[in-house]
Amino acid sequence: MDASEEQGLSLEQQFKLEVLKKEIDGLNKEQAREYLLQIFRQMMLHENLCREMLKQCYL
Repeated sequence: MDASEEQGLSLEQQFKLEVLKKEIDGLNKEQAREYLLQIFRQMMLHENLCREMLKQCYL
């Protein structure tokens, strides 16, 4: 990810992203695959939580 893609991130988020990049570099293919699946699962859970919270706001 280059600087133009990171513009929407806070400094803290950019730092976390750099730390994550370094962690990922040390993973083998199977570890990276499992990590990616975990991240997608967490993103979907986050999406569900946000959707549920929005529903509660409009009730």
